[in-house]
Amino acid sequence: MDTSKKQAAAASTSMAITDKDFNRLVTFVQGKYGIDLHQKRQLVTSRLSGTVKNMGYNSFTEYVDFLLKKGSGDDINHLLSRLTTNYTYFMREVESFDYFTSTILPDIVNKHQRDKCLSIWSAACSSGEEPYNVSMYIMDYLGGQASAWDTRLLASDISMDALTKAKKGIYELPDTIPPNWRKNYFKPAGGKQYEVAPRIKNNVIFKQFNLMDPIHFKRKFDVIFCRNVMIYFDQQTKSDLARRMFDATVPGGYLIISKAENLPPDTPYARVATSIFQKR
Repeated sequence: MDTSKKQAAAASTSMAITDKDFNRLVTFVQGKYGIDLHQKRQLVTSRLSGTVKNMGYNSFTEYVDFLLKKGSGDDINHLLSRLTTNYTYFMREVESFDYFTSTILPDIVNKHQRDKCLSIWSAACSSGEEPYNVSMYIMDYLGGQASAWDTRLLASDISMDALTKAKKGIYELPDTIPPNWRKNYFKPAGGKQYEVAPRIKNNVIFKQFNLMDPIHFKRKFDVIFCRNVMIYFDQQTKSDLARRMFDATVPGGYLIISKAENLPPDTPYARVATSIFQKR
């Protein structure tokens, strides 16, 4: 089906949403989760109409009333999964990974020669490709010394649906995956699918986390990956998040965002490369 036909089909099944209900929903989502939907009215109606109907509601008014007064964790999780695009893949924006392996890894490994503990956070891990990818780069870099290091990554996302898929670690691999990675870090899972090998899977700790919440983890981070999430936030929310992440970064540590994003002018980080910032 071509794009115009898909849009027409979606429009035919969408329910109308009043200005009042749209504003109530937008205010709720932005206030709790930072996601700015003010310019996304068509997306909201097209993606949520099926949910509203399947739950037995005749209007968005009934659905929004329920969501704001009685919505459970599962209901909120489904809402967020429908409104955000959990789209990612291995080797995404490989230039950032090149900088990570050529500059960042040597720096942080050198700093941690004594305690041999790296602290890295994939702060919007979606379906898991990013933290697994980072772990593979670390294993490659450390080589035979990897077993002497604590290289476990924290990987978080707001969506439990995304985290469930991430924990399974089963994917169709793109052609960009290096042959030695396919051999060393994956195992066949039937058909065209591969499962992440235990040594990589066990190196990632998954946790549900809302980036609007205070960041109070046990350790500050050498590197934070927060890619393709700030596109959903307004300028003030970006500023607030950047400062919270700055406070959660060790001196000399790094923040990596996507090429499609920018940090606000008031960010305390210093830019060191495209989409890469350092706490100086």
